[in-house]
Amino acid sequence: MKYMLLIYSSEDCYTPEERSACMEESTAICHELAARGQWIASSPLHPVATATSVRVRSGKRMVTDGPFAETTEQLGGYYIIDVANLDEAIAIAARLPPATKGTVEVRPIFELPNLPELAAPQTQSQGA
Repeated sequence: MKYMLLIYSSEDCYTPEERSACMEESTAICHELAARGQWIASSPLHPVATATSVRVRSGKRMVTDGPFAETTEQLGGYYIIDVANLDEAIAIAARLPPATKGTVEVRPIFELPNLPELAAPQTQSQGA
């Protein structure tokens, strides 16, 4: 079953050295999961100050800077994994470095039928 692990923390909870160590350890975990066929995708997100929120009400599009909700913990990244069950997903979430400074939310992915397959990543020459 596929799960999304959503990483929430305060953006200023890491020193530069801690952030670097977190990235190294997270990358190593991704490689380990990939070797077992359990890693699908993961990425940190840019700071919340770069976010844009879009809402449509009564046919009118409203665009605002930043996230919709103000909170000290912000969505900072994600992992998508494919594991046997929730217990396995929780065990992986508990190993992630951000779990020590924030929260890792584990959510099962609801798969919709008839969606297109993932496209192969474009190289710069393909996109140019």
